[in-house]
Amino acid sequence: MNTCDLCDLHDAQVRVLDLPLRDYGGRLAFNGLVSTVRAFEDNSRVREAVAESGQGRVLVIDGNGSTRRALLGDLLAAQAVENGWAGVVVFGAIRDSGAIGALDFGVKALATCPRKTDKRGLGERDVEVGFGGVTIRPGDWLCADEDGVVIADTDLR
Repeated sequence: MNTCDLCDLHDAQVRVLDLPLRDYGGRLAFNGLVSTVRAFEDNSRVREAVAESGQGRVLVIDGNGSTRRALLGDLLAAQAVENGWAGVVVFGAIRDSGAIGALDFGVKALATCPRKTDKRGLGERDVEVGFGGVTIRPGDWLCADEDGVVIADTDLR
């Protein structure tokens, strides 16, 4: 089911992310249970997450909207694909957008930036995050497509 239909059928049960995210991955539509990372200009926790089995989940990365450092690049995106993640939503920047666009993987982000992050071991995993006017919790269900990102407490398909 697409995001428009989800909003039409379940408007009171969904939260719509209010951000001008762009599609970068080779897959425009993706959905799954949410796992979160909160990290500011350090992708150490992102690296940990994508190294694990994704089991069809969506990684939501709260980078505090920074576009000064890329929290995801082609190597981490390829590892996420290999480990079964459905997609990534980044409140921040990515890099290697051409290579990421060739992957069968959903990636939405604010922007691109060629600069990588420092690796200082900072950030938090599987915590509640909030951006784009919504709160997103680990275990929520996320559906994304070319029209936007919808979050719900349970799978509404």
